[in-house]
Amino acid sequence: MALDFFYKSHRVFINISFIILLCFFLCFFSLSSSTTQRPAFLLSSSRRTDSEYACRALNDIKSKCLYLKNNHQCGADGYIDYLGLFYCVFGFSPVLGYISLAIWLLILFYLLGNTASHYFCPSLESLSRVLTLSPTIAGVTLLSLGNGAPDVFAAIVSFDSGGASTAAVGLSSVLGGAFFVSTVVVGIISICCSSRHPPVSVDRTTSIRDICFFLVALFVLILFLSVGKVHIFGSMLFVSLYILYVVVVSLTHCCRKKLPELEAPLLESIEAEQPKEEAQGIKQSVKPPPLMDWIVFFIELPLFLPRRLTIPVVTKEKWSKPFAVASVVLSPILLAVLWNTQKGNPDSEDSITVLLSSVLLGMILGITASESTESSEPPKLLLPWLAAGFTMSVVWTYIVAGELVSLLVSVGHIVGISPSILGVTVLAWGNSVGDLIANVTMAVNGGDDGAQIAIAGCYAGPIFNTLVGLGISLVLSSWSAYPSSFVIPVANSQFVVIGFLVGGLLWALAILSRTGMKLSLTLGVGLLAIYSCFLCLRLLQSLEFQSLELL
Repeated sequence: MALDFFYKSHRVFINISFIILLCFFLCFFSLSSSTTQRPAFLLSSSRRTDSEYACRALNDIKSKCLYLKNNHQCGADGYIDYLGLFYCVFGFSPVLGYISLAIWLLILFYLLGNTASHYFCPSLESLSRVLTLSPTIAGVTLLSLGNGAPDVFAAIVSFDSGGASTAAVGLSSVLGGAFFVSTVVVGIISICCSSRHPPVSVDRTTSIRDICFFLVALFVLILFLSVGKVHIFGSMLFVSLYILYVVVVSLTHCCRKKLPELEAPLLESIEAEQPKEEAQGIKQSVKPPPLMDWIVFFIELPLFLPRRLTIPVVTKEKWSKPFAVASVVLSPILLAVLWNTQKGNPDSEDSITVLLSSVLLGMILGITASESTESSEPPKLLLPWLAAGFTMSVVWTYIVAGELVSLLVSVGHIVGISPSILGVTVLAWGNSVGDLIANVTMAVNGGDDGAQIAIAGCYAGPIFNTLVGLGISLVLSSWSAYPSSFVIPVANSQFVVIGFLVGGLLWALAILSRTGMKLSLTLGVGLLAIYSCFLCLRLLQSLEFQSLELL
């Protein structure tokens, strides 16, 4: 009951905060658009240059506000101009500006994790069943994608935005998330399991395989960063390392033919023992819910309804024909709006043609869905619906991840901290908190098998995020730069993160080998100490201790 109350309370807080901030953004946008020729604070996601440094050089807030009004190319790539919002709207009270940005950051983290857990992951689970994938293959492909969706999309969005600062955020967030999970999460699991009798042991083959393969991936990444650029073929080679990893896992599974489920990382790492109920529209209950439940339901609508109306959901528990028909009608329109926004000229003739075509396509799909589905159960032909649900989940995750990266880049410039530092800490923590809760819960409550699954997830997930998340980002960036090489935004701090990450992996490999693969207190304390040392160095850098030559 306490967990259920906490879960409902935090959802109510997030949704109320969203309503308040949304009303504020819309009110200010209407006021600013009536006094200026073009909106100054709600911008399209067209490409913009990195001129925040010139703004930061100004001393007072009024000068920065005036500079931003006269230079509309400032700011990170996103739908909201956070720099203008902070300096011009909240210039009278910076504290209120910090609070608003912090709450908006929480809302974006909630949207990112909630979209992945309630829409993206169920689509992947159903696709795995429809495609009849083996547990091992599903675990290292679709289920790993479900685990690492926030990190993967944050990396892709940051590289796709074109700026060096945003690309550094994506690179740092993936490395920071991998470092957090492989040290803090593994360390806490080891400490929690160290008092058990008999001691908990993890599978030697699986653990050594994953740690060694992760080290190989990091060494290849160090090579790329040392060169400072990567060609299209090099980036494709980096992604293909994950194919090799899948092959190795499959061969291991086939040779051993036991405990196959232990090879797969947890899909539920984002949901983490959370209550499964969510507003499910008209199919909630036969009896009218209490007044408080109705109040919570209506409060959640602003965040729940837009996604539910555009993401097809065909699970038996959440099937609703009205929502299904509405989703196939509105999803093409949403895609068209996003396409026109990315093009940067939504009023052009081509943009209007795309929008009208999407409306026509949506009407055709809606009529087809209405005639071919029943109200009592999902359709028999699931694959098209699952593919549509997967695609729209990706779109929503991409939108939220892009806005999250944009916010972190802007906050970095506001507080005078490198965006890459925020990526390796704040963004990495936000994307990894689900792994922390879920894996620790599984290790504590799942016995020896649960500890093995948790440890496997702590290494398989970061491997996927590094090779696939960063790999796809590098492939797309190097493809756009072809035939030239893509210049990677390299910073000394990235080598520091990788150095500590390699140190944590080597410590885990050494201690596990020495103790017979037992999860010990020494392993856990050592990993937490390594991460603590890393945080101290990051803190010193944020305080501008330039005497540290290492940074």
